[in-house]
Amino acid sequence: MMKIKIGWILMLVFLISACTSGRNKNIIHIGMVDGWAEGVAMTYVAKAMMEEKGYHVVIQRATPDMILASMNNGDTDLYMDVWLPLTHGAKVAKFPNLQEIGTSYASARNGLVVPDYVSIDDIEQLKEHAAQFKSRIIGIEKGAGITRAVDQVVKDYNLNYKHINSSTVAMITELQNAIKEHRWIVVAGWQPHWMFAKMKLKFLNDPKKTLGSTEEIKIFARKDFRNDQPELAELFSHIHFDDATMADLLAQMEGARDKAATAKKWLEEHRSQLEIPD
Repeated sequence: MMKIKIGWILMLVFLISACTSGRNKNIIHIGMVDGWAEGVAMTYVAKAMMEEKGYHVVIQRATPDMILASMNNGDTDLYMDVWLPLTHGAKVAKFPNLQEIGTSYASARNGLVVPDYVSIDDIEQLKEHAAQFKSRIIGIEKGAGITRAVDQVVKDYNLNYKHINSSTVAMITELQNAIKEHRWIVVAGWQPHWMFAKMKLKFLNDPKKTLGSTEEIKIFARKDFRNDQPELAELFSHIHFDDATMADLLAQMEGARDKAATAKKWLEEHRSQLEIPD
């Protein structure tokens, strides 16, 4: 009798262990940085795609570093917004258990951005107009790849400017207020972003290429994702946004109260443009 009881206990322990350590393949955890317009938009479109196929999608909001670390540990499945080679290159290199599964956008760009009425065109010219810019570059979160790049711009161009870090929302608010008052302002900006459709802006030329040139937005996943989810890996290997499609998506998503519903409706209307396989 004792041997039978021990046998049942061992079997119970094994079953509990299997249930708790196994991964539910119908649940997908996708990382997202709040406030990063293109990442938020693509994440909700990806969520809509996967839900159509019967998956339950959990959005995990965090910083890029936390998302990549979680994906490296196997806890997060997907991240739609990895910019390479410059913006997130050093971050991705820290984590060996990641895999690239697709390129969603091929013509992204980082830079210093000013309103179009500002009469300079080059980062070098910031030196001559420090007073008009109040010797400030308005940036975003400290953990962002563009933040590190802008810090390097200040050094490479020997600018006597302070790089102000807050949040993406705060940066855009300050930019909007400056434009209303026709003030000079320089911010850390990137494309694709809806602000280029809503405001008349321009990038300052970067002859030293400190901010890089063209970036690609990559879709990354945890190491075993392709083996565990071949259908989804194949799906995301084909997803591609061209300039017009991305601009339209960002315009629709900007300000939408229900981003999930907006993304679902947008997907229904633009499915063919994303080259989604059947």
